[in-house]
Amino acid sequence: MVSFSSKSAIHLESVIMVDSANQTNGDTAVIDREVERVRKVSPKYKVLLHNDPVNTMDYVVETLRQVVPQLSEQDALNIMLETHNSGVGLVIVCDLEPAEFYSESLKAKGLTSTIELES
Repeated sequence: MVSFSSKSAIHLESVIMVDSANQTNGDTAVIDREVERVRKVSPKYKVLLHNDPVNTMDYVVETLRQVVPQLSEQDALNIMLETHNSGVGLVIVCDLEPAEFYSESLKAKGLTSTIELES
């Protein structure tokens, strides 16, 4: 009776396949296949608001709430004060597409905003 076992691993982006073949009596082979998915975490981006001498504090708070609806009045007020006192404030951390949308929407309303990769 001949018996052998072989295993191989193939890494294709987010799929790991493990094959194992068991053969007995020379003519019967059983292949067991396990598929394991590896999920990559997408990078997060910070949407930053920069201080400017043009816009009023009330306008900034109102605009933040319009552009980023999940912000409460207190959140928007805190972001505005952080921006006013330190020169730059963190609006939100999110995926790239929403970050670009929020930043561009703030710019369209006359505020200065940038995005940067969260470290």
